[in-house]
Amino acid sequence: MENQDKTCSAQAVALAFLGGAVAGVVAGILLAPKSGRETRQDLRDFARRTEEDVLERAKEARVALDEVIERGKQFVAEKKADVESAVRAGRETMKEKMEKCCS
Repeated sequence: MENQDKTCSAQAVALAFLGGAVAGVVAGILLAPKSGRETRQDLRDFARRTEEDVLERAKEARVALDEVIERGKQFVAEKKADVESAVRAGRETMKEKMEKCCS
């Protein structure tokens, strides 16, 4: 018999995790000690709070991303200036060497 690789892919692990989470939610709803109306209200409240939290985190992530982009632009501008300066210095040096050599 061939030895089969027994490692799980990341997708399989994620799928198993999500399946377990869904099963837990369903079991929790079915076995909840509250009435259906109370459970639905709790779920609505949870969904609203989660939505607000996700939107707030998205705003924070956007601010952080904007800061990183700005720092990246500054870095590129600084390095561009350094390269342009080095090219000018190289041209000047080459010009001086050519004048010295050929005169």
